[in-house]
Amino acid sequence: MKNGIPYSKIIGTGSSLPAKILTNADLELMVDTSDEWITARTGIKERRIASDGEFTSTFAIEASRRALEMAGISAQELDLIILGTVTPDFPFPATSCIIQHELKATNAVAFDISAACSGFVYGLSIADSYIRGGMAKKALVIGAEVLSRIVNWNDRNTCVLFGDGSGAAVLELSTDDTGIMSTHIFTNGAFWDTLSQPACGNRNPASQSVLDNQLSFIKMNGNDVFKYAVRAMEEAACTALAANDMVSENISMFIPHQANRRIIEATAKRLGLPEKNVFINLENYGNTSSASIPVALDEANRGNKLNKGDIVMLDAFGGGFTYGSVLMRW
Repeated sequence: MKNGIPYSKIIGTGSSLPAKILTNADLELMVDTSDEWITARTGIKERRIASDGEFTSTFAIEASRRALEMAGISAQELDLIILGTVTPDFPFPATSCIIQHELKATNAVAFDISAACSGFVYGLSIADSYIRGGMAKKALVIGAEVLSRIVNWNDRNTCVLFGDGSGAAVLELSTDDTGIMSTHIFTNGAFWDTLSQPACGNRNPASQSVLDNQLSFIKMNGNDVFKYAVRAMEEAACTALAANDMVSENISMFIPHQANRRIIEATAKRLGLPEKNVFINLENYGNTSSASIPVALDEANRGNKLNKGDIVMLDAFGGGFTYGSVLMRW
């Protein structure tokens, strides 16, 4: 509790990833690249790829069920479902509506948010506000993506980066001093076209021209993204620490967006964090956008790397540019 306002608290986590693995060696057969080139520049060794008949909702539903099981509550107890994604099943309806139906979470309001790789952190910030404000008792926040369907598999600069999957967390009002101490979200729209999917919105609706010019695929200026990402993640982390009268030495576990190992290491170095306090699973999954932080959080949680009372920081950066942080006492 801070200033008389109670915390919200994560009481269950879950994740779900495709069974299909695409390794760097596999990519060597597809584009002009090598395992050494990919590993040196990104830290990624393999990524998971959705199969035919698997969608964003497929993984979101399974991750949600696992989070609910850990939390020990039924889907009917949920008041709120928030899905962060840039690869929804359809332009509309919201994929969260499909999730709500499949979970039978009939009492929950459900909606999607589009904040790219910051989607889960944005979702936590919204859910935290709902719970602290008394508008919800229990909330489910999900990050889920099937990025493999908007990747140009002939572009070696982007196809090596991305993977598919989902992570989820269940929140409720905390009854002690554990939980989310603060969330901080930011946007810098001046860089909106630095990392984007140029189609298929209404600026460039589906057409033969869109297909011919490959506008439905992810476009990225990697150098600009790298430079801004490190600064933005440092800013988000420092803002959270300052808001809670803490310093980086207080952080027990730093769980950043898993985009690029060099970005993670540069951010950790600026914050003065030792390697043992930084969680990285990038080599196994690549960049799964909004799913990366909740998948990492679930792995850290189920791997017994988080202990009661630990100070945990989540730190995200994504297209938009969007970025943000969550500081919590586990």
